[in-house]
Amino acid sequence: MLVVEDDDAIAGPLMKGLAREGYTAERVATGGAALAAPVPDVVLLDLGLPDVDGYEICRRLRESSPVPIIVITARGEEADRVIGLELGADDYLVKPFGFRELVARIRAVTRRVDPNRAAPEVTVNGSLEVDRRTRRARIGGEELALTRKEFDLLALLATDPGALRSREEILERVWDPHWYGPTKTLDVHMASLRRKLGDPTLIETVRGVGFRMRDDR
Repeated sequence: MLVVEDDDAIAGPLMKGLAREGYTAERVATGGAALAAPVPDVVLLDLGLPDVDGYEICRRLRESSPVPIIVITARGEEADRVIGLELGADDYLVKPFGFRELVARIRAVTRRVDPNRAAPEVTVNGSLEVDRRTRRARIGGEELALTRKEFDLLALLATDPGALRSREEILERVWDPHWYGPTKTLDVHMASLRRKLGDPTLIETVRGVGFRMRDDR
């Protein structure tokens, strides 16, 4: 991972946090150094660089590589977000931000661009069977009548039963990577999905964090 940040007060804690999460990261403080660095797995890019504007770095990185780019900046206006995304950024995070949210976004963009992390087409968890190819789900042999979002939500949770999915990750992957709407929509869909599954305990709520599917394998 490449961290492009000229502010030591931000870069220091960020690098330590990434190391605690198991990421190997290199930090550079200029746009020139970012362009000269070997192509990493992910780029965390500050826009306010001392030598080259961060938007230009984003554009040039995207021209030369499909590497996931997350812009991290104090520029929070909608126009700034639009420019960054149109120039090729995969995500846009405004300072100050929560480190847990950053990690969730890193994982999300990595999954989107890494085909080797794709989930299997058919997942079986106890009496539940989810087929992504046909977009059908069955429980106890009975097919479930799910909406598009309900199926996507179920498929995400069923990919790794027992794994905790944060609310932020679910919204990014099932709704939109740049979701800014109310999170209540997730609760509404989750309640509907639980009713259709017939067993509300199959999807567990971790208060203040997110959801996970009970592991019945």
